[in-house]
Amino acid sequence: MLQVRNLNIIFISILLTSFSSCGLLKKSNKSESNVEKTEDTRIVLEEEEDIDIPEPVLRIPNLVEFKTSAGTFTVKLYSETPLHQKNFAKLIDENYYDGLLFHRVIKNFMIQGGDPNSKDAAKNVPLGNGGPGYTIPAEFNQKLYHKKGALCAARQGDAQNPEQRSSGSQFYIVTGAVYSLSDLGQMEVRINQQAKAGMMTKYWANPKNKVDAALYARYKKELKRDSLNALVAKIKQKQLNDYVPYKFTEQQIKDYTTIGGTPFLDNNYTVYGEVVDGIEVVEQIGMTKTAPGDRPIEDVKIISIKILD
Repeated sequence: MLQVRNLNIIFISILLTSFSSCGLLKKSNKSESNVEKTEDTRIVLEEEEDIDIPEPVLRIPNLVEFKTSAGTFTVKLYSETPLHQKNFAKLIDENYYDGLLFHRVIKNFMIQGGDPNSKDAAKNVPLGNGGPGYTIPAEFNQKLYHKKGALCAARQGDAQNPEQRSSGSQFYIVTGAVYSLSDLGQMEVRINQQAKAGMMTKYWANPKNKVDAALYARYKKELKRDSLNALVAKIKQKQLNDYVPYKFTEQQIKDYTTIGGTPFLDNNYTVYGEVVDGIEVVEQIGMTKTAPGDRPIEDVKIISIKILD
């Protein structure tokens, strides 16, 4: 199994934008070239509005079956992420995914689909910016993580999307790589560094903090630098006092050092299901030859998704 050792550049793009047109991991040495990509290739959707999923939603599924041009596999949806579970049911009942492509594939990383613009898309057409017109609130849960086979929601990067809301339809399924204990230790450090670095962006974006935001804007406009710095320092200190460091659980460590995954994405993207049968089909799709931009040279199509249970 592949192990990735040099992690200094792995975390550069944890603030991802679109899996179709922006990037996840920076490319470095030859051993990592199948896992790491430039910052022009990130996870999510660019144009969705920041609204919640519409009602009504029909059946709430537990198991769903993906029938694809490469074969069939079954996914269990997590009840711990009810908003994503409900939204997926809604799209399945609308036959939303029928005929769409796995428009982005990165070896030893993930396969991505769910762009409605990929249906009957001509060759060489850029894909990955389509969606249903809404986003979904994040549902992070450390019990649900990016092990091999995990079904996860794509999203815009933190700069445009500080609440880390999920794409309304685009998803990715982890193929991933196997990591060492040393790798995971370094990842914990970097995940916490990036979380702390993004605290202020999330703070200002939260409507609950509009009073402080207005005060910040006033101090900035009036060039009251000392007052501005004191306000920021006070907020930062409170956030650091409340911050609980991220740490991989024993189960995460076991999975990431055996079956593999993409641990550097944990606590940044909502994981809402996992492949429970037919993982070999996902692996096969993950080995598909791709053109520049990571679109498979030969289309891999989602024929249908149906609810089994």
